[in-house]
Amino acid sequence: MMSNLKFDKQTIPDLAERVVLVTGGTGGIGAEIVVELAKHHPGRIIFTGRNAQSAEATINRVQTAAPGVDISFVPCDLASLASVKDAANKILGENSRLDLFLANAGIMAKPAGLSADGYEIHFATNHLGHALLTQKLLPLLEKTADIPNTDVRVIYTTSTAWRGGGLAFDKLKTPMETVMGRWIRYCNSKLANLMYARELARRYPKLLSFSVTPGVVGTGLVTDLKFSDRMFVWVSQMGKILTPEQGTFNHLWAISTPRSSIKQGAFYEPVGQLDAKECSNSKNPKLGPDLWEWTEKELERWMD
Repeated sequence: MMSNLKFDKQTIPDLAERVVLVTGGTGGIGAEIVVELAKHHPGRIIFTGRNAQSAEATINRVQTAAPGVDISFVPCDLASLASVKDAANKILGENSRLDLFLANAGIMAKPAGLSADGYEIHFATNHLGHALLTQKLLPLLEKTADIPNTDVRVIYTTSTAWRGGGLAFDKLKTPMETVMGRWIRYCNSKLANLMYARELARRYPKLLSFSVTPGVVGTGLVTDLKFSDRMFVWVSQMGKILTPEQGTFNHLWAISTPRSSIKQGAFYEPVGQLDAKECSNSKNPKLGPDLWEWTEKELERWMD
């Protein structure tokens, strides 16, 4: 993964007229992506997050880097489906197109707990919140894809940790407290991100949908962990922790690379490396459809 850690920002295309949505744009690599894309003349950048003060900091950085860019912050707590629904409705009410959707926000190795809606907190935040946002925005994404010469992409952030995950649907409304549970819960949610992006690609071929990992990046996702967990990450990566700038490279590649060069539903490691390590948990032909159908059932009451 580390041998190809190069990306030329000059290859980022002009984003004129294109509307971009980034979840988790208030910090970490999300904020770095927002600031970088602002330099390429987007029609509008929308970003979500929970912290209005952090959002203001991102907006200030954008206005310094690219004065005059149309940028909009939409408050959204992905662990609350009511908050996600409100955010989606606001985005739909204020935009006539959506070209790029980066489902980027997430949590990692948090203590066992349930979301406000009663789901395991990692699965609620990393998967269900993004799934509801995706489902609510699908009509707008498809409408944009019908405009001539558009290139609509949905890019899910996952992690190589998905290889350690599994989906036990009957346990997703429990805290799932086990030995190393916080890491297992994270792995499960990252497997869901990968499988959901793959199933989205299968069901909605007009959209280019796939997943990427940024690598392990020295942002708050890692640095805010307790000491033992930080050491676990450091040792597992042999000390190779990426800078926030390096952590954006795979996402920027995913936005910039010609559509014909990207495989629908695939998973890419940094930078632009098609994953060749298919694991049994992702080979199961029923897992994607089962996840999609379970998710649709759980989100049904939030779709009106």
